[in-house]
Amino acid sequence: MKRVDEHLADILGSVRELPPLELALSEASGGVLAEPVTAPVDLPPFDNSAMDGYAVLAADVAAASETSPVSLSVVGDIAAGDQGAYGIAPGLCARIMTGAPLPGGADAIVPVEWTDGGTAKVTIRRAATPGHYIRRAGEDVTAGQTVLPAGTRLGAAQIGMLAAVGRARVLVHPRPRVAVLSTGSELVEPGRPVGPGQIWDSNSFALTAAVTEVGGVGFRAGSVGDDPREVLATIEEQLASADLIITSGGVSMGAYDVVKEVLSGLGTMRFEKVAMRPGKPQGFGLLDDRVPVFTLPGNPVSAYVSFQVFVRPALRALQGLPPAPPRTVRAYLAAPITSPEGLRHYLRAELSTDADGDYRVFPAEAQGSHQVFALASSNALIVLPEDVTELQAGDTVDVLELP
Repeated sequence: MKRVDEHLADILGSVRELPPLELALSEASGGVLAEPVTAPVDLPPFDNSAMDGYAVLAADVAAASETSPVSLSVVGDIAAGDQGAYGIAPGLCARIMTGAPLPGGADAIVPVEWTDGGTAKVTIRRAATPGHYIRRAGEDVTAGQTVLPAGTRLGAAQIGMLAAVGRARVLVHPRPRVAVLSTGSELVEPGRPVGPGQIWDSNSFALTAAVTEVGGVGFRAGSVGDDPREVLATIEEQLASADLIITSGGVSMGAYDVVKEVLSGLGTMRFEKVAMRPGKPQGFGLLDDRVPVFTLPGNPVSAYVSFQVFVRPALRALQGLPPAPPRTVRAYLAAPITSPEGLRHYLRAELSTDADGDYRVFPAEAQGSHQVFALASSNALIVLPEDVTELQAGDTVDVLELP
């Protein structure tokens, strides 16, 4: 059998990052920056007020108190966005709004709450030190500073940063479009009644959601039966718009393993046994010389584990990101476990931290590849190497944290 690392290396050797596109900010969310972004100017670009209040000379209000307030003449109002030139002299002040430019001569802001709110004259009841409630030019970002490096995933805060430095468009690796298809005549859409020998299709829903968790755009193509012509037609239809295709089911050694039957010999497709549990039967290749196609086992846990081990790194590579699996931590076992020799074993588990902050992992009791409840109740996968057959409580293991 093929080793897990060898199979993953072959996959990553075939996958190429998607060409970057220049997108408007409104379309770039979720994409990955393909260029570093720098600030063309300081942020803020000018000294401005952090509060609604009065721009003053700190020396004029140094002695102000509740029992001995200070009165100053108000020489004008400065609103946010005001482009006029203003200045104040000793004994004078200007009423100012949040974000408005600081007038010349002023070195402090007195919040309106410390005053009587006067418009011609204002009574100030507390002292303000130099720099009080002033946002200095360049306090956030200086001109020429890199605000977002290449490889950054663009979320809400990052989109806001791009807008703040004046970028209307940005070069990104787009979110991969991924078509997900389940195969098997026994599958029924959730919400419809099941008959004898039938089950509800869960794989296509779980795998589509997993695609979204990795930053892709998942399109659930639904399920098809075991008719080879229907399966091939459905896959060929998705090739026109998909950046990657995932199927589940029909890749083992049975008489009705239709995916293996219809894709064998097409493109660079290969079907192999990988030394892992769950997920031994695997298929991968490129169709139309460009679209990676993953054919995963049909058992729900096998399909999900295969996604995390093989598809997730490939999806990250398409986005120009390091092709990493889920984050791995080292944890203490809370119970003994066994594993077959020669297979890399992925066991569902619950990961937590103890009072000392150390990771502790509890293996799930149910480990069958068809047992979805144990998967839904887990937040991690214990990874046992091929040469490990038994471990005791208190031993340490590598654990993949699930999204």
